[in-house]
Amino acid sequence: MADVPVDLAAALARLGKVYAQRVRGELDELTQVAAGLESEADVRPSLEQLHQHLHRIAGAGGTLGFKTLSQAARALEIEANGWLSQDVVALDVAQRRRFADAVATLVDHLSQCETAPTQAVAQAPSARTTAFGHGGKVAVWLVEDEIPLGEHLVHLLGQFGYEPRLYTRFDAVAAAVRDQCPDCLVMDPHSTAEDLGAVEALMTSPSFQALNCPVIFVSANGDFPSRMRAARLGVDGFMLKPLDIPRLVDRIGRILEERHADPYRVLVVDDDRDLAEHLRLVLSADGMDVDVLSEPEQVIEAVATFHPELVLMDMHMPDYSGPELATVIRHHDDLLGLPIVYLSAEQDRAKQIQALRSGADDFLTKPISDTELVAAVRVRAARFRQLANLMTKDSLTGLLKHARIKESIVRELARAQRTGHPLAVAMLDIDRFKQVNDRYGHAVGDRVIMALAHLLKQRLRKSDGIGRYGGEEFVVILPDCDLQMAQNVLEDIRARFEVLPFLHDGHEFRCTLSAGIASTGEHPEADDGQLLIAADQALYAAKHGGRNQIQVSPVL
Repeated sequence: MADVPVDLAAALARLGKVYAQRVRGELDELTQVAAGLESEADVRPSLEQLHQHLHRIAGAGGTLGFKTLSQAARALEIEANGWLSQDVVALDVAQRRRFADAVATLVDHLSQCETAPTQAVAQAPSARTTAFGHGGKVAVWLVEDEIPLGEHLVHLLGQFGYEPRLYTRFDAVAAAVRDQCPDCLVMDPHSTAEDLGAVEALMTSPSFQALNCPVIFVSANGDFPSRMRAARLGVDGFMLKPLDIPRLVDRIGRILEERHADPYRVLVVDDDRDLAEHLRLVLSADGMDVDVLSEPEQVIEAVATFHPELVLMDMHMPDYSGPELATVIRHHDDLLGLPIVYLSAEQDRAKQIQALRSGADDFLTKPISDTELVAAVRVRAARFRQLANLMTKDSLTGLLKHARIKESIVRELARAQRTGHPLAVAMLDIDRFKQVNDRYGHAVGDRVIMALAHLLKQRLRKSDGIGRYGGEEFVVILPDCDLQMAQNVLEDIRARFEVLPFLHDGHEFRCTLSAGIASTGEHPEADDGQLLIAADQALYAAKHGGRNQIQVSPVL
């Protein structure tokens, strides 16, 4: 897929010139067809041809920046549609001549239009170089004037795989952000007028706002004025002291996952290549991954390979209609939830509603501004992703659910057998977790589970699979990883987990975990079920061997 040009406005202007050249030739042909209306006995075929082209020009022209042309074509389209709705099309000589002259003047409207689009979407911010999540070092800056507390927080955040840095003064942070940018800034705004002024000066400065850095306040004062001040400054989170580290890690993780999420995938289905390219440029500039399909008969193959989170489809195409394509897509059970949005110049509300009954989810009317297009697509794609995550991921931890992690084992084992690379599978369990729930309550138990989930996501690779198998039990899939490597990784996670402090009513406690590992090196003939059973047996051995340890499945 072609990269989005650096200068979006220039790219759209070039596209406008290409469209102007193409549509000028199309209008010359339509002028000849319209001129023939004066001598034709049956004008319906010519009117239908004119109506189809006028409909397309009215929609694409407005979107591509040719507003005057679009409006003139729309007026003629409506007039032609009114005649075509009659059982018998009967036009007198004056009506035929006037319509033909109006079509001819569209060329003049084209010449008067600006070739540059009337609106442009701002360039998406360039990608950060940080390797976020699954083993990447995420820079978290702390502002805390209580040095012992700050150093303790630095140590604990380091256990989760973050790269923390401690500052004791706000002006030091203001100086540092001129050259660097953290992935997240966690600070205590304190309560003195001087401190609050320094915080406000930092967060409202143009240089800091340009960084778009998420900020979390931690404070001993959680009254309404303090929280309102934080809200007005655009703070992403507000937490109270004494600080619950697992909760802080959970908040940081959720903020960064949202900000660093994969681009939304949008499939544009439109036979008008110029308009489709305009849509691709605009949506891609906003950070979306866009694929364009101009051959509608390939829509199922395109969906299967691209896995879009939204299909943006024209309703009127030469050989197929949008409702027909939507019906074909909905014939596939696994595509029943895929959002389909029509983008069409059709303004007849009754026809729009009828089209929606064929399986689409919404209707956007051409011409549409770039800003409106981006907002509409982003909101609908985000909703689809949220619903998809609810189906595949555990709501508490954000990890894969039981069934999905088992599917991942099947897939990774097949790949390992095909490539000859090693694969390790591990099962982890929080030791004596029932006692945690019984003594501190299920809410605290949930925080312990979330802490281990975040630790796994931070210490493992992006290519590794992580799932919540049930309750306090987790499954980890380690592709291209032999038994010794898997032992080293899980031992590191075990050691980091056992030193994490958890708080409940001022009381601090800690938890441990046990794990069992099985690998294809020791079980070369095992299928996915046998590999998981072997890891479970190793976990059983770890539990009965005293807990807080890693055991491996013996060679078969």
